[in-house]
Amino acid sequence: MPPEEVPAIELIGRVRYGRLATSMRALPILAVARHLVIDGRVVLRMHAGLGYHEACDGAVVAYGADNLDAAAAGDDDYGWSVQFTGPAEIFRPTPEQQELFGPAPVQVNGEPFAPAHLAIAPHFASVHTLSFHASQPFNHAA
Repeated sequence: MPPEEVPAIELIGRVRYGRLATSMRALPILAVARHLVIDGRVVLRMHAGLGYHEACDGAVVAYGADNLDAAAAGDDDYGWSVQFTGPAEIFRPTPEQQELFGPAPVQVNGEPFAPAHLAIAPHFASVHTLSFHASQPFNHAA
């Protein structure tokens, strides 16, 4: 099924990482996060030491994920990118939900990883697609 016919929340559930966009102290930030789809919300696991989860709590944020590397390498039939906005709140996962995230990073910026979780309720979503020709060479250095 072409990505534009698949709900954005289902597409985002097909990949493990995405990027959170918000502002912190009046400056824009973009942070990588591990995510899961739980009960129609996107739950993020990020490093507590950066404070991004606290900056996002109660705010409207943007989150995006894609499969573009896999599509460009020929590992996926369609290239897609999903973006959505919605309110975020600090989330306390159950032990079972924590296990679903899988192994956590050992360190972030040289300090031990300390997990923090945010849940985002998607309100406005968009899906964009890109086509890659099978004969195009994939350059990992580009």
